[in-house]
Amino acid sequence: MAALQKFWRDRRGTAAVEMALVLPAFVLLTTGGLGVVMLGFSVASLNFAVQDAARCAAVKTTVCTNSGTTAAYAQTRYLGLPISPVFSYSTSPCAHTVTASGVLSLNLLPQISNVPLTASACYP
Repeated sequence: MAALQKFWRDRRGTAAVEMALVLPAFVLLTTGGLGVVMLGFSVASLNFAVQDAARCAAVKTTVCTNSGTTAAYAQTRYLGLPISPVFSYSTSPCAHTVTASGVLSLNLLPQISNVPLTASACYP
């Protein structure tokens, strides 16, 4: 009986047990947060690329001369994760329109393995 009481009063190793309980949640939250930040950066970069390419098609006519050069210019302006976005250029009623689409592969959860990203910009 005394050995059992001594065992329950012993507090050595409690920090290791607490760390074993807290560490997996901390690592999961940290890596998940970094993933969300990188996704947000990719979306922002994709939006910037299409906006800048639409502006280039309207203003810098020597650089963005046709659909191919405008799409190539947009590709150089995208700095996000390597999702290989596809850019397209057209003239619409609003003027110069550039659209982009790509798929971000997460490979973390089977239910959410691919996230489609799209962006569109029109510059008069």
